[in-house]
Amino acid sequence: MYAVYLNGVQFPVAPKAIKTKIKNKNETITLINDGEINQLKTAGLTELSLELMLPQPTSYSFAVYPSGFQPAAYYLGVLEELKTGKEPFQFIVSRTYGNTTLFDTNLTVSLEDYTIKEDKSDGPDIMVEINLKQFRDGSTKVLTTKTAADGTKTATVESARATTGKTKESSYTVKNGDTLSYIARKYLQDSGRYGELYQLNKEVIEAAAKKQGQDSSGGGSKLYPGTVLQLP
Repeated sequence: MYAVYLNGVQFPVAPKAIKTKIKNKNETITLINDGEINQLKTAGLTELSLELMLPQPTSYSFAVYPSGFQPAAYYLGVLEELKTGKEPFQFIVSRTYGNTTLFDTNLTVSLEDYTIKEDKSDGPDIMVEINLKQFRDGSTKVLTTKTAADGTKTATVESARATTGKTKESSYTVKNGDTLSYIARKYLQDSGRYGELYQLNKEVIEAAAKKQGQDSSGGGSKLYPGTVLQLP
């Protein structure tokens, strides 16, 4: 069984296929008289594509609605907010086979585009093709130079992040619509630290999920208002 979450929202029907393109930025260079060499560079951003079914006006036995049935318009609204919100979010796929838990996908992404497909062969149901791209935080580089007594100069390059001057928070109370990546980005200045947040608060997150009648939080993909999280 597959469960797919976008920004903490579980979509009712898992896709038939998920295409993950793990890219690289290596460059082939031709040297005079020495043939070709492969110049290895930092890996590119992973790209994902999938197609999701949105049942309407009623549900199916194979569809999952953790908080009760929602029409297709609800999920289309979620996608539109993700597209226009200019904020990265978590794309999570939880995989199980019988009683065996398989590997999970938990990636910070942006919604690049989505296409709504309506076909009379599908009846009133809607199909949505979604393209996602891995998100990486950028940071400003600061060049610092020092001059020694003998006139020798040295330079160092460091990553710098903006500071607000506010007292660092030690905890955060989850509000409706919050995700770990959003909290990590806002309070830790790095959405990629969502995993660190989950591990630090795993017990309280899972306890909140069980209190809501859920088997698990889906690796932190589902947060519940009122849960108090500790910040690193």
